[in-house]
Amino acid sequence: MERGLGLFGAADEIAVQRGIAEFQAGRPVVIAGDDETVVALPVDGLTDATKDAFARLCAPAPLRLAVTARRAQVIGLTVPGPILIAIGPEDTRDTVWTLATGPDCARRAASAAGTATVRAIELAKLAQHLPALLVADARGAPAPALAQLITVDTDAMAKFRTRILDTLEIVSEARIPLSDGVTARFCVFRDAVGSSPVAIILGEPDFTQPVSVRVHSACLTGDVFGSRRCDCGAQLKLAIAQLSEAGGGIVLYLEQEGRGLGLANKMRAYTLQDDGLDTMDANMMLGFDDDERNYGVAARMLKMIGATRVQLLTNNPGKLEALSEGGVEVCARIPLHTPINPENRRYLATKAARAGHWLDDMLDPGRNAVPTRNS
Repeated sequence: MERGLGLFGAADEIAVQRGIAEFQAGRPVVIAGDDETVVALPVDGLTDATKDAFARLCAPAPLRLAVTARRAQVIGLTVPGPILIAIGPEDTRDTVWTLATGPDCARRAASAAGTATVRAIELAKLAQHLPALLVADARGAPAPALAQLITVDTDAMAKFRTRILDTLEIVSEARIPLSDGVTARFCVFRDAVGSSPVAIILGEPDFTQPVSVRVHSACLTGDVFGSRRCDCGAQLKLAIAQLSEAGGGIVLYLEQEGRGLGLANKMRAYTLQDDGLDTMDANMMLGFDDDERNYGVAARMLKMIGATRVQLLTNNPGKLEALSEGGVEVCARIPLHTPINPENRRYLATKAARAGHWLDDMLDPGRNAVPTRNS
């Protein structure tokens, strides 16, 4: 009998999954590539004690801070990709955190990151951590210490990101009666990184005809607690009401909180917005793209439940494009306009002016300009 992992998955893919778990637990991982091999530790959750322990683990190799090109631009560096910033033994956890997330930090020596460092940043994003890590050249670190760490190959990382959609499967479903009298069927999916998106099938939609669909990214603050600083909860309620009145449809509820940043990073972005940044600049201040969501999962879910022709309830042109690219025919778009309040006006104006969302008719003429940081 074969004693390998066999049906449990390919060894390189399992290593990536273990690498994600190690980052989530705050432990370092070795990322091995052709041009470099690095030891990487997320800045997210870093303490002075763990920073010092990581420095001892990697000694005599010096530590550097890896950040994205977005973050580099924030601190005044125009670069094509992630960079490495010099870190000295005198630098504390707070110094590193300021370099990774702060609005004002001193200019430091920097160099272009190699492939292994780029993949380490991607691994941090999959772990829903900040895309900022302490890294050291593994070739300068003692081999016995590194032998205890999980090693992830850069080629495996590149393949894994494209393979995640292929691992999606329906794991459970049940009928749930909703407050408006409509019965919904909740189909729960799961993928290789543990995400659990849900397809909520309202009523009895006719899949031989274009099905009305709302693709909705999870928003704990808006969907559950009724936050007034976004329109997410209102859009979800309106979509369910419209689909119920029409006799049926589908809501895809995706685990892409905070435009794909995750809940913790969303709260960090909110704090930056309170200091004057808009939603997109706040995301980029933290080193993320303005929108990290991937709607390929939505297309995959729709095809798996047999809905290949849809009418999309959305104001976001990116969703139409993503579903079409994923092999789902978008036959029509249905606007989803909700009330504006003083707390979400700036957020909606940003989406209209900078992300191209179809919201102009919701906003007063001349009011969809995005306020500057100092306004």
